[in-house]
Amino acid sequence: MTTQDTARPLAGRTILMSGGSRGIGLAIATRAARDGANVVLLAKTAEPDPRLPGTVHTAVEEIQAAGGKGLAVVGDVRREEDVARAVEQAVARFGGIDVVVNNASAITLSPLGKLSLKRYDLMLDINVRGTFALTSAALPHLYASDNPHVLTLSPPLNPDPVWLHRHAPYTISKYGMTMLTLGLAGQEHPRPIAANCLWPRTTIATAAVQNIVGGDAAMAVSRRPEIMADAAHAILARDAAECTGTCFIDDDVLRAQGVTDFSGYRYGDAAESDLKPDLFLPGGEL
Repeated sequence: MTTQDTARPLAGRTILMSGGSRGIGLAIATRAARDGANVVLLAKTAEPDPRLPGTVHTAVEEIQAAGGKGLAVVGDVRREEDVARAVEQAVARFGGIDVVVNNASAITLSPLGKLSLKRYDLMLDINVRGTFALTSAALPHLYASDNPHVLTLSPPLNPDPVWLHRHAPYTISKYGMTMLTLGLAGQEHPRPIAANCLWPRTTIATAAVQNIVGGDAAMAVSRRPEIMADAAHAILARDAAECTGTCFIDDDVLRAQGVTDFSGYRYGDAAESDLKPDLFLPGGEL
């Protein structure tokens, strides 16, 4: 809730994020922390899980080590009371909310007939309901910010039906996140508010890619989460009145910032031309 520092545009800003214990969310959080941002994480992972690295508490330690202030709120974005508690604690600790990052997401790439109702409900509840719940609860506080942003990690709306044919449940859950965000961008607000989506050009080296998408082979043709973090930072630094209603792709954002060499973001040794496009983008079919 402070005037913008051009050298550190997120200094003093308060970011409320769903998830963030690891992967892209943690990378976005620590990049913001390098500016001196405050980051509040609403996440379930309070205890170490042998299948996944990091907890909400270790994430806050990384945020603070990077130069920011962190707050862990152990909870589930599917639960209204947990979302309300995260908003209340963010405002109580840091005085307001400037940014909401809808990061938490569940993925199962199964078609109809091969996906259980339980897994379907999980994806829709985390991805779509969670985006709705967190954004809605924070909105009154965003209106008090001088540069409010909502950033949702979801894809552009691609009319190619291949994404429905291959995994309709996951596709509608991610498109639902995008549609809610674009809907917010088009609403009337008492002050300008930025509502945008961000998606990676390539697969990103995360636990989801390792465990669900394709193991070591998929990781080898992926970029590191830092490319999404740098792109998110660039978006959140923009004037909310001039930056809304857009589905951004990570390297397009950075290219607009003058970046021409993306080799430093590669996770493995694959050539740039061999990197795997992410889902919902041309060439990203699995």
